[in-house]
Order: sequence, then structure tokens, then C-alpha cells
Amino acid sequence: MLPINDKNSQKIINADWLLIPEETANLSEIFQDKFKQLEQLQQLNHLNRPVRILITQPSPIEFLGSFLGAIGHGKSHIFLGNHHWQKSEWQQVLEIVKPDVIWGDIGFNDDINYNFDHNNIDENQVNPELPELLIMIPTGGTSGKIKFVMHTWQTLKASVQGFQKYFQVNQINSCCVLPFYHVSGFMQLMRAILTDGQLLILPSYKELFNHTKYPIKPTNFFISLVPTQLQRLLENADDHLIRYLAEFATVLLGGAPAHLQLLKIAREYHIKLAPTYGMSETASQIATLKPVDFLQGISNSGQILPHATINIYDQENNILSTNQTGIIKIKATSLGLGYYPQFFTNQAFTTDDLGYFDQDQYLHIIGRDQDKIISGGENIFPAEVEAVIYQTNLVKDVCVIGLPDQDWGEIAIALYSTDQSAVNTTVLNHSLQGQLSKYKQPKYWLKLDEIPRNNQGKINRLVLREIAQSLLNQLKD
Repeated sequence: MLPINDKNSQKIINADWLLIPEETANLSEIFQDKFKQLEQLQQLNHLNRPVRILITQPSPIEFLGSFLGAIGHGKSHIFLGNHHWQKSEWQQVLEIVKPDVIWGDIGFNDDINYNFDHNNIDENQVNPELPELLIMIPTGGTSGKIKFVMHTWQTLKASVQGFQKYFQVNQINSCCVLPFYHVSGFMQLMRAILTDGQLLILPSYKELFNHTKYPIKPTNFFISLVPTQLQRLLENADDHLIRYLAEFATVLLGGAPAHLQLLKIAREYHIKLAPTYGMSETASQIATLKPVDFLQGISNSGQILPHATINIYDQENNILSTNQTGIIKIKATSLGLGYYPQFFTNQAFTTDDLGYFDQDQYLHIIGRDQDKIISGGENIFPAEVEAVIYQTNLVKDVCVIGLPDQDWGEIAIALYSTDQSAVNTTVLNHSLQGQLSKYKQPKYWLKLDEIPRNNQGKINRLVLREIAQSLLNQLKD
């Protein structure tokens, strides 16, 4: 059965901990049905390996029943799927996973061919050293290459325990507006399961505008948002919603960088924000700024949670000291085993993130090394430039990228959206005078109706570079 004690097992199946507004099927029935399916599949096909299960159901109750059924079966490699993936992404996933069973719709058509053959296994695909029970969390979609991080029940539990200790709570109640295929949504589920907490599941963050429908006491709940969600809520919120958000014990903010102007507005509304730093590889956050620090005016990623260690390294792999920027490397008991089906080769996970610790051991994230722009021999970090542009209050959204240039090597390009008709290149250039060094200022400004972002607020910079290059070519013609 479930890799937890009998008391919690019975509570989970009874679903007393779930606060789902709409009518739902019986979780126990779904669990039993999925459990039996896996038992029969294992027996009929004489499988002597874990069953590979791809779960793509958009319905929370269907997802939960399927996930718990797979956990209960025990000998399962469970892959969490994003039902919004399109053809090329599904093709990648099927090639990686080679599932024995798919629970949910992946939109099979003539262009996506997949034949179930439980015994035709590519021996190079399966690592015999993999544990019998694994939970695979997808990552990397914005880079164009999907990977699955391999987690065990123990790594997920370590993340939950680190969260408990850091926030000094025993029972973790969450209001979840993020999908379960995303690590931030999935870990809210795990926190409820492992700490005997409650979980309110809303179909969308927009349901917070209808918060009076849901009988919870927000002072006892955590809620997780991505910056885009918080920005849209604050842009359209009335006084009632603002007060409701401010009542939550903690509003965790992660998934993408948050600009300083957004943090300033949230602070003015006394929202108990907790900006976080983490990733699928670490089963969610490993650094978090506590709300008390945020409300006092601090704007960084906070201190390291007790289950993790972070060091900052230079290019020669030397550990850097206070206020020195370098590559972030992570050790954590919540760190995944690797990207399916291969293990990580090093104990420390090397990220592409650049950051530093200040004198109080608060972590500051500067940006991603791969996003760094080298123009005329000078380093430009897009996050720094974007933060200054946001502070002008002239744009709704902005993204700074680098494009090749014969003279400079690379040049900084700012793509932006605005609802102010008077805003143009001249106005924007003038607004940065005295705010940024000349070499950091964008060489071109390209206006878009909207900056394309995914559900977590992340930008596909590869796609954006193509858009920018096309618009720039039109300007030069």
C-alpha cells in the first residue's frame, strides 16, 4: 500500500483532507480501480520490472486517484504529464517514457504514433539500478527539451520536512491554484499528505476573485503563486480580494523571477509574501524569504532551508565568499536522483543560475548564466535591466534578450508591452538616463501586444529571440 503509515493511508483514501468545491467522484473508488489495473497489467504481461505510468488527467480528483493507485501498487515509475503539451512535446515524452499505461488524454492523432508493447524494451533505456518506486516530475519545457527528474518518496519527504522546520509548522494547509504536473502544485499535495494537512484545490487562480465561495480560514493556509498570477490579481483586485490575500499565513512566490515593482505593490498591501528559490530537481524551494523579512523591506530569495546547502563557485570551481557573484551549486536531501533514466554523476547539482550571499546569508539571484549578454566585452544581466525598466512604471511586461551583432558581438534588445499610448522608444530611453550604465541600456525597443509566457509565467527565450530577430529585420529593411 502507500509508503506511509496506516493511519494516514486511511485518511488519504477517505479524502477528508481534500477541500474541492465541485462535485467529484469517490477518491477511494478511483484508487481501487487504478490499483487493480496495475496489478492485472503486471500479472498478464509477466512484467518483472516497474510499470511505467504516464498520468495526464486535468481533473484533480482523477489525478489524485491515479497517483495514489500507482503509489499503492508500489512497483511503479510514475510520470507526471502536462495535458497542455502539444505534438512535438508529446513525441518527446513518448520516446523518453515508453509508457505501459497512459491515464488521461494526450490527443493521439495520425501524426503521433505509439504502440504499447510491454515486453519490447530498449535495454539502453532502462537502468536496472533504478528504485522500484519513482515519481518523475517534468522540467525543461521552456528550453524546448523535456526531461523528467527522478524523485523517490524519501526525497519528496525531505522537502516537506525542510519546509516544516523552516516555517515552524507541523500541519501544512494549502490553497492550491497550480497544476499537479508542476513541482509547486505537486508539492502542495505532498505537504498535505505527509503532514495531515488540508488542501483546497481551485481550478484556476482566477477563482480567488470568488473566494467567498470557499469556506477556509486563510490565516491557517499557505498559497503558492507565480509572479504573473500575482500581478494579474493585484491589477484587477478590489479591496475585498486584497484583504483576502493579505490574510493568508504565507503567499509563496516562485516559478519565475519577480520584478521589484511587483514586490513593492504587494508590500504596500501588506501581503505576507515569501519569494522562493527552487526547482523540480530539488522538489520545490530550497531558499525562501520569510514574510516578516519581506514586509520589512527585504527583497531577495531569503535563507537556505534546513534540508539544503548552497555554495557559490567561480569559473575555476573555487568557492566564493560574501557578496561575490558566481554559479550556484546545490546539495540537498530533496535532490532528485537524476534525469530519467540516468543518475546524476555528482553529489552537488550545478545550476545555470548566478547569485551571491550577502553578509546576513540571504541569497540573491542575479539571473541565468545562459541568458547573460556579452556586449562589447561587458556583461549584461537581463534581470537587472528588466528590474530598472519595471521601476519606470511605463511597461506592463518586459523581457531583455541578446541578439548577435557584428560590431558589439551581442546587443541587448527589450521586448515590452504597455497600456500607455504615449510610451515609445524615446520615452523609454529617456526614462533610463541616470538609472543604468550606457552599455546596459537596450539598443532596440520592440513593442508587443503581450509577452508570451507559459502557465508558470516563464518565458521561452528561444521563441522570443526568433520574434525579436524577425521584428528587427523588418526595422532594418
